[in-house]
Amino acid sequence: MVQDVNAAERLVEIWRGDFMESQHLGHAVVCNTQGEIVESWGNPDEVILPRSSAKMLQALPLVESGAADAAGLTTEQLALSCASHQGAAIHTDRVRAWLGDLGLGNDDLCCGPQMPDDRPAKKALICADESPCKIHNNCSGKHAGFLTLAQHLGADQADYVNPDHAVQQAAKLAFEEVTGMDSPGYGIDGCSAPNHATSLHGMARAMASFAGAQSGRSTRDTAMVRLREAMMLHPELVAGEGRACTEIMRALPGRVAVKTGAEAFFIAILPEQGLGVALKINDGSTRASECAIAAILARLGVADAADPMIKKRLNPRVLNFAGLDTGEIRPSAALWSA
Repeated sequence: MVQDVNAAERLVEIWRGDFMESQHLGHAVVCNTQGEIVESWGNPDEVILPRSSAKMLQALPLVESGAADAAGLTTEQLALSCASHQGAAIHTDRVRAWLGDLGLGNDDLCCGPQMPDDRPAKKALICADESPCKIHNNCSGKHAGFLTLAQHLGADQADYVNPDHAVQQAAKLAFEEVTGMDSPGYGIDGCSAPNHATSLHGMARAMASFAGAQSGRSTRDTAMVRLREAMMLHPELVAGEGRACTEIMRALPGRVAVKTGAEAFFIAILPEQGLGVALKINDGSTRASECAIAAILARLGVADAADPMIKKRLNPRVLNFAGLDTGEIRPSAALWSA
């Protein structure tokens, strides 16, 4: 039987006792700064929607254009422009203040309202019998960045998520230039902004560009460095307490920037190794994408498999309602060998 080289590969397994009960198939690529594939699983040419894993690409025009400096944006605000935050006060207070500095507010955002994933924030809204607002949306920082760029360009701020808007055209151009390929199209993301498709190789190549960027070498390199450094400096703003992105970056301070995307996408930027990683789990399972990214980071030598924040994703135990250990989630042999 001839193996289909374009087929997805088993990356993560779920075991119950001695039985492999479930498996998650997907694709993953590791690239160097020359854009060459160092390792891959599945099909590197698989066309994907990177979802929120593309936020640092969408934020490039904000920095490259001079809009970030003109608005006096801090590293916290740059981290929020790349964030999928969980609506905690540390996120919403900062986005609200950012919009206020622009003379704008909640109603100027094009992302919809979203109940926060942060438990204290969610409880506070429920107890007060209040509805969430657009600032609670996990993408509100990205949208504040879009509005900052729109003001800087003198463009219409009412419909900044329109694919033909100057902001989105700038984001598309940056996306295509850094991925190294023309996008075959886009889907509308959960926050109403266009999310452009590319290949998995293209996305890994883009992350390797961020990894190899050097401040002062070019406007783009400097922008890449500022965004990746902001993410690593403020991991709590990129996601939030208990979230994989935040906990992995805390476990590896200054060594990696990671970012999840909806439907089980994940990227990693490794400046010390000059490597970029992109992965997609076909069935959209977050438990699998978190396990796979932890395995790849450990495989590449940037993470210690025994670190509690890595082990938490790499090899979590499966407990039943009585607290009995019934099995485990683990990377496949193709992805990982202890």
